[in-house]
Amino acid sequence: MATTARDNVALMLWDTAARCAGRPAILHAGAATDYAALAGRAAAVARALQDAGVGPGERVGIFVDGGSDGVAAFFGVLACGAVAVVINETLRPRQVEYMLAHSGATALLTTADLLARQPRPVATPAQVLDLGAMPATDVWSPVVRDRHDIAQVTYTSGSTGAPKGVMISHANLWAAMTAVTGYLGIRPDDRIASILPFSFVYGMSQVLCAVGTGAALGIERSPLPQQLVANLRDREMTVLAAVPPLWLQLLSAATFRDAALPALRILTNAGGHLPVERVRTLRRAQPQAQLYLMYGLTEVLRSTFLPPDEVDRRPGSMGRAIPGAEVLVLREDLTPCAAGEVGELVHAGPTVTLGYWQDPEGTARAFRPHPLRRSPNGERVVFSGDLVRQDDAGFLYYVGRRDRLIKSLGYRVSPEEIGDVIQSSGEVADVVVAGEPDPQRGERVVAHLVLCPGGSLERLQRYCGIELPRHMQPARYDVRDAIPRLPNGKYDLVTLRSASPGAGWSTDTTPVAGR
Repeated sequence: MATTARDNVALMLWDTAARCAGRPAILHAGAATDYAALAGRAAAVARALQDAGVGPGERVGIFVDGGSDGVAAFFGVLACGAVAVVINETLRPRQVEYMLAHSGATALLTTADLLARQPRPVATPAQVLDLGAMPATDVWSPVVRDRHDIAQVTYTSGSTGAPKGVMISHANLWAAMTAVTGYLGIRPDDRIASILPFSFVYGMSQVLCAVGTGAALGIERSPLPQQLVANLRDREMTVLAAVPPLWLQLLSAATFRDAALPALRILTNAGGHLPVERVRTLRRAQPQAQLYLMYGLTEVLRSTFLPPDEVDRRPGSMGRAIPGAEVLVLREDLTPCAAGEVGELVHAGPTVTLGYWQDPEGTARAFRPHPLRRSPNGERVVFSGDLVRQDDAGFLYYVGRRDRLIKSLGYRVSPEEIGDVIQSSGEVADVVVAGEPDPQRGERVVAHLVLCPGGSLERLQRYCGIELPRHMQPARYDVRDAIPRLPNGKYDLVTLRSASPGAGWSTDTTPVAGR
């Protein structure tokens, strides 16, 4: 098949602008940008990069405060044939410098205002191009790219060790957008809320879903749940995607928990396991909206989803493979697991990315040949490191990370399973369960939690004593005002483990073996 400009994801924006130039593309800070203006802005970015000597395949950092310029910068980078490295705007110079240096970026798109807000100057040999100094519109035709060329290097959150750069191809982005908009049923008249950073693949998914269908993207970044809910209501957002900690924030607002947003028709969860009790609370809060429970990882963008008509029957399930993909549940000897047996989730299909930037060893560990068939085109799969089980109907249930399972008193236990039980007690607003070394147990279970108003640690301990077997009961309860999070909204386990304990902690609540 011949390579054409059609393989370049930038054409997604150019095609939509040609079809519906005057349709709102971006809604942000009380202003609307239509598709013609957004494509013109992206063209101006592409021209400025070419004038700066940036060629196809070179990496370009994007360090921008959301808004239409963040979207235009992404498509502009791709339009000139370069590779986008989207950097979260909340990061500090040290992290920005690492991503620029590690990716070998030759240019950085940013604004003077964002740089001025940094605690110190960003030190980089990359050319710094000020988006604020670029012309408002321009004309440009996206350059030819092969569908297997790298479109984006996305850095993982860095919850363990230094962030890895995942190489995402143009074909990966097209495939993910087509699958997600298809099963969600995204329409041109939708208004998709963007409350997640573009640097997060789940956040970029909202951008691609909007641009790919001609829907409007409503960028909402208010840190106050009440204001966020008010904006969602006033702007009549129809699609809302969030991660578990953000759902917790939204459900803390009575205006979301106790009053339906009439325009809201689709809710999606990814980026972490949503406890069953929170699924039910979310369904009660917004019963008019269809809830999709999804699973993905940066290395495959999107992997599974549970249709809304299954949510009430299977609220703990992560669903089945997205259209066009294949998921396997494998034992350590790479044979398929039986129904109900726990194994590692392995993903195959068109959203499997290209591997880790400048990390052949890490790539070889996670990206491997298909274990059950030989492919003439060298098909690779991703070993996720996530443990799941599959029921007789083929629905998947998340058990936990292979590297996060807690080995206590001779048992392997899932922190997510313990967290679900604690959440169902009604005593906590938020909880993360982790393990820590213990000379007698091997590891002990620690529950880091935020109590609900009126919640009782004593009642929670009694509840866990009834609902959990001895080896799953927390040995420590670490009561905090809040649980730290990463810029993408996920829990920051590294900071949590290294931080001082909260005010209301208790120790050694679980008897060790032999006592």
